[in-house]
Amino acid sequence: MSTLVSRNVTLEGRRTSLRLERAMWDALEEICLREHQSMHDLCAHVDRIRAERTLTAGIRVFILEYYRRAATEDGHIGAGHGTLPG
Repeated sequence: MSTLVSRNVTLEGRRTSLRLERAMWDALEEICLREHQSMHDLCAHVDRIRAERTLTAGIRVFILEYYRRAATEDGHIGAGHGTLPG
């Protein structure tokens, strides 16, 4: 049984199917809420800026980079968590 979940998104007026892990879909939905964007708009944005060969890979990299930026000291403080111990 596959751990990938298929969903359809519309990019620039065309419908396409994406297969991502459930955790990736959850992260993408969270980013959409935080950024006040629809899933379709965010995926279209990733499609325009991606360097990766496939849209699915581009979305995975986008999610990773989004959370990596949040994990910086500035991102950590901006999220209201204070500074890291140590």
